[in-house]
Amino acid sequence: MQNVLPPYDRLTAWLSSRLPEGLALLITRVALAGIFWRSGRTKVEEGTALSIKEATYFLFEYEYIGLPLPVDLAVPLATYAEHLFPILLVLGLFTRFAALSLLLMTLVIQFFVYPEAWWATHILWVAMAAILVSRGGGLFSADRLLASRRAK
Repeated sequence: MQNVLPPYDRLTAWLSSRLPEGLALLITRVALAGIFWRSGRTKVEEGTALSIKEATYFLFEYEYIGLPLPVDLAVPLATYAEHLFPILLVLGLFTRFAALSLLLMTLVIQFFVYPEAWWATHILWVAMAAILVSRGGGLFSADRLLASRRAK
């Protein structure tokens, strides 16, 4: 057993070093961003940057009826958030803020829109966002570049 532990210890030490952690955080950022970006793109007219579809207002009014905000406020907030925060995540810029914002969005969706989706979907989104809130953007992020410039 003693012969097995030193290689295992070296492997776990390397896996918890900056490079593997940075790659894991990068993948997590892109994965979470992709979920919300694709959702945001369904809310806008095809071929436009941010022109919200009339169908989006209809969806919020008649399907997402439990939301605690008026439809005229909820639609643009959700649409713009689903575009802005994924961009920030992919860049790794203000990662903790962007991840926390998407975590809060997830909780709103969970409690007011799709309460049955916890185990199937939302727990994964919460887990990804929580990792990013607690660990930040990692080695491959704009946050890291900004922090290193501030340190100089």
